[in-house]
Amino acid sequence: MVISLNRRSKIALTVALALGLTACNDAQSKTDKSASTEAAVINTAPDKTQAIAFINDAEAKMAELSIESNRAEWIYSNFITDDTAALSAAVGEKVSAASVKFATEAAKYANVQLDPVNARKLNILRSALVLPAPLDPAKNAELAQISSELNGLYGKGKYCFTDGKCMTQPELSSLMAESRDPATLLEAWKGWREIAKPMRPLFQREVELANEGAKDLGYANLSELWRSQYDMKPDDFSQELDRLWGQVKPLYESLHCYVRGELNKEYGDNIAPTTGPIPAHLLGNMWAQQWGNVYDLVAPDNADPGYDVTELLAKNGYDEHKMVKQAEGFFTSLGFAPLPESFWARSLFVQPKDRDVVCHASAWDLDNIDDIRIKMCIQKTAEDFSVIHHELGHNFYQRAYKQQPFLFKNSANDGFHEAIGDTIALSITPSYLKQIGLLDEVPDASKDIGLLLKQALDKIAFLPFGLMIDQWRWKVFSGEITPAQYNQAWWDLREKYQGVKAPTKRSEADFDPGAKYHVPGNVPYTRYFLAHILQFQFHQALCETAGDKGPVHRCSIYGNQAAGEKLNKMLELGLSKPWPEALKEVTGKETMDAKAVLDYFAPLKTWLDEQNTAANRQCGW
Repeated sequence: MVISLNRRSKIALTVALALGLTACNDAQSKTDKSASTEAAVINTAPDKTQAIAFINDAEAKMAELSIESNRAEWIYSNFITDDTAALSAAVGEKVSAASVKFATEAAKYANVQLDPVNARKLNILRSALVLPAPLDPAKNAELAQISSELNGLYGKGKYCFTDGKCMTQPELSSLMAESRDPATLLEAWKGWREIAKPMRPLFQREVELANEGAKDLGYANLSELWRSQYDMKPDDFSQELDRLWGQVKPLYESLHCYVRGELNKEYGDNIAPTTGPIPAHLLGNMWAQQWGNVYDLVAPDNADPGYDVTELLAKNGYDEHKMVKQAEGFFTSLGFAPLPESFWARSLFVQPKDRDVVCHASAWDLDNIDDIRIKMCIQKTAEDFSVIHHELGHNFYQRAYKQQPFLFKNSANDGFHEAIGDTIALSITPSYLKQIGLLDEVPDASKDIGLLLKQALDKIAFLPFGLMIDQWRWKVFSGEITPAQYNQAWWDLREKYQGVKAPTKRSEADFDPGAKYHVPGNVPYTRYFLAHILQFQFHQALCETAGDKGPVHRCSIYGNQAAGEKLNKMLELGLSKPWPEALKEVTGKETMDAKAVLDYFAPLKTWLDEQNTAANRQCGW
């Protein structure tokens, strides 16, 4: 045991030395010659040769570290023990330290004139950090400690009801999805937000430290750093988001108006007024970010499409493996090569009975080449059938860009990866189900409204929430929102974008942003807004390539290799080109456009407006 520990320590030290994470001085470094060399380097401005040598070195080391990290994370997620957690954390610490080191060094070369490829790589190295640490070692350690505390407060959070029953966040979310008792919903909503109150001073200090780290990297603040990753000036990117939101806002307002009216029928004027913002606890979701759980309250008459995919899967003998095989068949029908044998041998499809695993569905690329896998505890349901298609979208994207240099092995921007999986899922239409033998007949168009409404309650309802999370954070990072305004500004933005309000009085003693994982977890959120726009733009363009002449919401690209070829050309680019160039490969244009969202939901928009007019509803808030 002692030998093993010593051996691990030596390996860790070797890696640390290779990365330059520790420093040592030997006799030779003290010679006059070395000293003069160091002085010359310090006094000489970085040049192109030095910059390229640094980029190549950093890329090689990060590629090597990524494989070690991927394997450690995979083992931990599939065999959850104290030991695997410790191994995962140790590798994570190495990756984090290397990222900080390389980002800091990359900032030194920011003004060096480089060719487009190396300039792009340098920017990736410099801007890849979400939470940059200050150069001061004490502040670096303080930031790491705060980040850990915030994650711990969220992860350990629970609320105990007056009857003594305590619930975790997933349990509270399930309660809010299923309950129709407004008092129970309100207590669950308020109770979960109690866990966020202690986060406020920690978050405030974290922002101060991360802003200092961002300045060390050459950015004005953390807001500028986050917004600099989109191949355009940060302020221009903010304006682009506002433009996209302006396109979809009328559709959202129609949906909001209809849902508010139907909730009023269920709960009455005192709980769910017919005008103004909707109380946030009534929408079936802890954060009112998706409303699909209240579909039963707002569904139109005769909305049943006449089939249940979960029942069809059972009827046709689909087990977990067959569900994945069918999803693979979607991609091979487009001309993509089948998944490698290692995928089938190494993926996790069924929850093991003998150990704890992380069941959350995820797609993995362990070696940056062909060792792609998914990990999910598949339920034989319609929802998981769609999720499998989505996750394989990530895998086929990962394999498509495997020939790219390591720093370009990613999606064109962070919205693209999620959008690809969702694009494929949009093709799981009744016509697709008929093509693969799950459905005998495609329902007529009269059933489309129910199907579209169900989608809109998740995808359209999400859009303003997906936008406002980072709108709030960016203003916090830049100082436009001060700590004294944290909670008020949060609800001002939620009302502005979502037309949703707190169901009870809130104050600056509360810290409601912290009740959403991505805030204490420091996970950027704009990617999800972008994915919800891009997936429809991709879907519409691929349907046009496939020659589909029907309504876009009924289109499936299954079996069309022309669409597959066009999609693959974009996927192969990875992060090697600015995202507008990647977008053009599929859509023919270099700008994101939410018109495809409007086209997809056009029949629903007409129906919603008819319902709202007939009920004489006053829309807006």
